[in-house]
Amino acid sequence: MTAARPGGPEGRATTGAAVPAGGGRVRRVAVVWCADWPLVAVGIEAAVPGAVLEKHGSSEKVAACTAAARAAGVRRGQRRRDAQRLCPELVVVERDLDAEGRAFEGVAAAVAELTPRVEVVRPGVCAIPARGAARFHGGEEALRITVQDAVVEAGHDCGVGIADGLFTAELAARNGGGGLIVPEGGSVAFLDGFPLGVLAGAVPGWDVLAEVLVRLGVRTLGELARLPAGDVAGRFGAAGTLAHRLAGGVEPRDVAPHAGLPDLTVVRPFDPPAARSDEVVFAAKALADRLHAGLAAEGLACVRLGVEVEFADGGVSERLWRHEGLLSAQAVAERVRWQLSGWRPADADAVWGGVSALLLVPDQVVTDTGVQRALWGRDGTGARGELPERVARAADRVQAMLGHGALTRPHLTGGRGPGERVLRVPVGDLPLETRPEGPWPGALPTPAPSVVLPEAKPVELRDAEGALVRVTARCVPSAPPALLVMPDGARHRVVSWTGPWPAHERWWDPNASRRLVRLQVLTPRAAHLLTLEHSTWTLEATYD
Repeated sequence: MTAARPGGPEGRATTGAAVPAGGGRVRRVAVVWCADWPLVAVGIEAAVPGAVLEKHGSSEKVAACTAAARAAGVRRGQRRRDAQRLCPELVVVERDLDAEGRAFEGVAAAVAELTPRVEVVRPGVCAIPARGAARFHGGEEALRITVQDAVVEAGHDCGVGIADGLFTAELAARNGGGGLIVPEGGSVAFLDGFPLGVLAGAVPGWDVLAEVLVRLGVRTLGELARLPAGDVAGRFGAAGTLAHRLAGGVEPRDVAPHAGLPDLTVVRPFDPPAARSDEVVFAAKALADRLHAGLAAEGLACVRLGVEVEFADGGVSERLWRHEGLLSAQAVAERVRWQLSGWRPADADAVWGGVSALLLVPDQVVTDTGVQRALWGRDGTGARGELPERVARAADRVQAMLGHGALTRPHLTGGRGPGERVLRVPVGDLPLETRPEGPWPGALPTPAPSVVLPEAKPVELRDAEGALVRVTARCVPSAPPALLVMPDGARHRVVSWTGPWPAHERWWDPNASRRLVRLQVLTPRAAHLLTLEHSTWTLEATYD
């Protein structure tokens, strides 16, 4: 396998080093951008009306399209049927991320011949720190031309842009034919007129955020950058803050902030080849200890680990394991065992062809900022992990027996209802989605209920006359609640109540919009949180 190290096709983020918002030396960045790379990787020429599709739920959407397809009206993000309606002769191909990464290695290698510190942002885009390279090659314009010529000689057209940050430099590479140079300190003026759509690939959850900004009358990066930073953060959370920083020419991190990351890969050759999986798993534990020691010496933690098993007959088994830097040496060995078992499901103990080498690759690393010790006690707690060795080992065994998703931990996030604020994440994984901490208008006030039902159950809330309690458009109950009929039919007198609290969620999306109210009621036995939605009361949680 071509080494997919941090800075390779899979290594989109390395350390968490941030560029100062103001003051300090400006980081100049050169970006190489190859247009329509998903199409280049699958061999569709620009003159052919073609598109690469990728799955979005149950539908397929255009991930990239050629110039000929764009001339017919095809655009990124369109559904397959809409694109084919606009261009009946459209050639469609499923997206192949592996092919994109493999093909882009030639471009990255050509750039690496000029400067060793190359970061592949994604297949089709790579970046290098420009200040030192520009001094070596005789200036920024000379560097831009030299890099562009090297990529063209490798067989690919490209644009090269140089600016104060990665985001600005990529836009510069996309403009001006073969790219252009944004003067130092000129990012704000350069970005001012760009439409908000250029942030689509740089900000998580951008589609929802962009729709709200357009409704508010914000349509360009300059208009977004001129908004008060505090107001943007308070209204849109982390995604809005990132978009505001990028629009103002402030980068969240530096390019290739650590020069020695490829040396952190650890390798264990087997001569003669290991014939049984137990030999490989035993060696994996010692190899993981070496990896952890190397990361600790650099002040880093690995959040995505690549395990590569090379077989004597030329076969290679590769897998990426995502975690939070908490994988112990024993946990790494367990994952190697799972990987070998998946390679030969018919006989989990025998290794096909014999293993000639085992590699552990820190595919994505971050600065190790340390962790707060948990309440498990001091026994076996490492410098980087919250779980003691024995607890982590027990969790790994349960996952091995019941499946990776069978053992989860709660992850607190933003939301209005108590059930919305807790995400269940498999032990060892990062949460796939997070919501900002706030503000959340209509959120449930503290204290939070102690028992949250997995699924809300229907109940009846009646007044003193026996009629169902309704809530008007002005959020006023039709009558004071007097009786609560539980899902099992039990009837409880309502001693007191408070609320309701209205919530109108995702009002900008007709398909996902929700309008509901929450009400707290106190019975002689317990307090309950009720929700009224579509004229139906449900029991959401209980205060014990």
